[in-house]
Amino acid sequence: MSGRGGPVPISSKRMLFLAAIASGIGASCAPAALQARPQVPAEDRYDSYQGVLPGCADPAVFERIQSRFAAREGEFWKSGLQIVGLDQIREIGFRSNGLDLIPRRYCIAKAEMNNQSRRDVSYTIDEDLGIIGMGFDVEWCIDGLDRNYAYAPDCKMARP
Repeated sequence: MSGRGGPVPISSKRMLFLAAIASGIGASCAPAALQARPQVPAEDRYDSYQGVLPGCADPAVFERIQSRFAAREGEFWKSGLQIVGLDQIREIGFRSNGLDLIPRRYCIAKAEMNNQSRRDVSYTIDEDLGIIGMGFDVEWCIDGLDRNYAYAPDCKMARP
């Protein structure tokens, strides 16, 4: 090469390298539909799920929310706040995240508190996430009482 400032010739190896980088960038910018993996329903896996979950108004679901809320409020926040009842219970989603993920039922209700207030409670019922991976588990968030912002903002992350 001379010091004349003309174009620098590119070797064929370097040209292939640059082409590979360019195609990788193009593939990463492709629409999601082109990159989507095939969905295998959770029931068809080797270690499958059944897709059978208790309903939003099931007494066992309410008992879990009520007892865990009372334990958390008593142990960590020392508020004495308790849930005395749930009403206006409704399902807002079932397997909303897709058939190939853990089956979940999304619910919302009004919680009646022992201080006479009423708050929205959003909760999910998840299959096989209970103790030792059997049964069901419930995750919940009460509007205005998500003190550690686990489902922030305003319990939005507890809904589909």
